[in-house]
Amino acid sequence: MKENKGLILVLCTALISGVSIFINKFGVKGINSSVFCGMKNLVVAVFLISLILILKEWKVLRRLQRKDWLTLFVIGLVGGSVPFLLFFKGLQMTTGAEGAFIHKTLFIFVAIFALIFLKEKLHKGFIIGALCLLAGNVLLLKLTHPIFEKGDLLILLAIILWAAENTISKYALRTLSPRIVAFGRMFFGSLLIMVFLAVTGQIHIIGTLTVSQIGWILITSAFLFGYVTTWYTGIKYTRVSQATCVLTLGAPITSLLSLIFLHQALSFKEIAGMILIILGIVLVIGIARLFRRLKLTKLAHVRS
Repeated sequence: MKENKGLILVLCTALISGVSIFINKFGVKGINSSVFCGMKNLVVAVFLISLILILKEWKVLRRLQRKDWLTLFVIGLVGGSVPFLLFFKGLQMTTGAEGAFIHKTLFIFVAIFALIFLKEKLHKGFIIGALCLLAGNVLLLKLTHPIFEKGDLLILLAIILWAAENTISKYALRTLSPRIVAFGRMFFGSLLIMVFLAVTGQIHIIGTLTVSQIGWILITSAFLFGYVTTWYTGIKYTRVSQATCVLTLGAPITSLLSLIFLHQALSFKEIAGMILIILGIVLVIGIARLFRRLKLTKLAHVRS
């Protein structure tokens, strides 16, 4: 039951992600990307601390030990700050298709880290599904010949850091609540980005933001708040390797929104890519469950 709850929440995260990416295309225009990320993280951190206070979980924060705060800081460092800066810098140096494709390989690195550090097993269904997801993203994102240049390497490094953060977060969720972990990522992430902006002389840009830009920051922050709350609660109850595969459903959702609202026609390859992504997710979830049921049945026969 808990795993079903986790998968439902991760599906909600994928839906939020797909809509958020579509909305961010409009919100980020004309705003310094580092300032945009830092302000969004800061707003979400305020939302989360408010939620923690409303739910009277502030006592939990007071009881956190030094190692817990260190873990939250590391999550903010490798998940909420450095990879964002690397990712957006890399996007400025490469094509959108290449950057998006590299981003969609997140589940591969998460699966590797989860296998090594969390001892999550990868069944045949997962591997077959993962191949479908890769092929689907190649078609959906119209990738023809990815060339790994400096920008691509920056994005790849960001993805590896995000994969590490997801693995650390999954481990931290054994003893910490999802809201506390999400707060650590957003609070320390925004703090570190603000330090970066101050050191690089960009902090003054915050004072030049227009009412319209602040409005977009608040709108996109609401989506980010929904993203982190559903995501961290979701991966608490399900395997993080499986969850990141489900997260790739966000790409077809963004494409469908572009089709509906921007009237961007979908090619046959893009439609085939969307079908492969959905098939891959079904394989990852469905066959993984089948393997577990067969294993439990086999154990039951052995014991009897």
